[in-house]
Amino acid sequence: MSEELATRPKESPRAPRAGPREVWKKGGRLLSVLLAVNVLLLACTLISGGAFNKVAVYDTDVFALLTTMMLLAALWILFYLLRTARFPDAVPYRDAHAGPIWLRGGLVLFGICTLVMDVFKTGYYSSFFECQSAIKILHPLAQAVFVIVQTYFLWVSAKDCIHVHLDLTRCGLMFTLTTNLAIWMAAVVDESVHQAHFHSSSHGNASHSRLAPDPEHAGSQVGGDCPCDTAICQIFQKGYFYLYPFNIEYSLFASTMLYVMWKNVGRLLASSTHGHGQGHGHAPSRVSLFQETFFAGPVLGLMLLVVGLAVFIIYEVQVSGEGDHTQQALLTYYSFNIVCLGLMTLVSLSGSVIYRFDRRAMDHHKNPTRTLDVALLMGAALGQYAISYYSIVAVVIGMPRGLLGGLNLAHALLTIAQHTFQNVFIIESLHRGPPGAKPHETPPKEPCLTFANLDALHPLPTCPPTPRPVGPSPAGPQEAKAITLAPRGHWRRRCLKDISLFLLLCNVILWIMPAFGARPHFSNKVEVGFYGYSLWAAIVNICLPFGIFYRMHAVSSLLEVYVLS
Repeated sequence: MSEELATRPKESPRAPRAGPREVWKKGGRLLSVLLAVNVLLLACTLISGGAFNKVAVYDTDVFALLTTMMLLAALWILFYLLRTARFPDAVPYRDAHAGPIWLRGGLVLFGICTLVMDVFKTGYYSSFFECQSAIKILHPLAQAVFVIVQTYFLWVSAKDCIHVHLDLTRCGLMFTLTTNLAIWMAAVVDESVHQAHFHSSSHGNASHSRLAPDPEHAGSQVGGDCPCDTAICQIFQKGYFYLYPFNIEYSLFASTMLYVMWKNVGRLLASSTHGHGQGHGHAPSRVSLFQETFFAGPVLGLMLLVVGLAVFIIYEVQVSGEGDHTQQALLTYYSFNIVCLGLMTLVSLSGSVIYRFDRRAMDHHKNPTRTLDVALLMGAALGQYAISYYSIVAVVIGMPRGLLGGLNLAHALLTIAQHTFQNVFIIESLHRGPPGAKPHETPPKEPCLTFANLDALHPLPTCPPTPRPVGPSPAGPQEAKAITLAPRGHWRRRCLKDISLFLLLCNVILWIMPAFGARPHFSNKVEVGFYGYSLWAAIVNICLPFGIFYRMHAVSSLLEVYVLS
């Protein structure tokens, strides 16, 4: 009891209010979720309505809503930072598992690219300022301010377990998360309609959108048509469209980190994670890339990455040409993807086989970050599953003849297999301790759980820690952690590192291709002819963003698997 009292935060002017609010934690969470759902539905309605000419929602309305949401979220973040700076006891615990350095580093990288996109967007709309609404220039400027403030906030506060003003904090975090999701939806709609303009010309179904500017004119319902006929204007226009994938990933990265912070509001942690210590709870103190690997995985992964970039460039050049060039581009694209997906499936299976022969305890420690990672991996994979099954039905029932139909079918089947086995490998890896770690046997009467992961060990509330003996322990410090580590150069450890790096590099190239405009779904006439252009375009535009997000989230998870190995 004395140890529990020692870990409680010191009294402060605002700290006493935290106690009564935790009587019903679900009530505070329910209030914040209801706020987020209503705001998100409003944003979704305006964004989807502004994407079509027949709906009387102007793009200026969408930009005004997003600008307002970003400014309000930025103000709340500044209030949070000021409050926690003035009252350090407001954050008595920090979750070591939340906000690992590679996730925050990726957030900073995508944030910088988003700032560059905002510069291009500001320059694009400034090119014809006379016939544009001022909100179109204010929107990218407000987004730049929001990105800078939010990136700093998540860098310094991602691990916080705040214990004051719980309901207000939950609502603020959920509103900021909703703002990022609204930005993500606007970017996805903008990019999807832009791709539709490019691919629909051959089908005669060009559907104009106010969110995505027409290649010839930047439409404005209020100010008339604004020609983008200067070289600098076209550079700005093409530049910010190519940077959209980074903006999309930034919003999703920030959303995942905000969700973990929301889960940690009012959370009580054991004394081992108490305080303001930095670092990830599982990560070792020093990580060296390619250390203790056989180099086969990184070398083969880099080869596929380079070849994939060449295939992507060839595809983009040839797909806009004549019919024969398009056919050749599709054959090259599908052939590379089949080889890559096949190797990834075999490698994922080999990783799972290694775990079958590796007797180690699973880590059942409560970890909101890991729970969210697993949910996102499983949920985001559904998008690619849906596209693959629609393609399988179109190929099998439509019975297209030729090599292209067979490659399309093989690609769809391997996509399903690769997502399945990769998810199994990643999820099991996240729940495993270091390779070679085996728990000591404990007496049956001991109610405590012993985890194979060194950094997951901490005294549970129902299991007080065993007091240290006064004299020296014959087993040394390893006995206190009830774990024995295998040699650092163990072959299983090296194999798992090779596997994780190979899968990471392959997921990078499979993210680059669709994120930067590869759309074989429309160039290949099998699905378009079977379902019709409108239905197939709706399926792809809804499901593909989840597939793109899956690849980048898999990269983040595989990097964690590599570090933990």
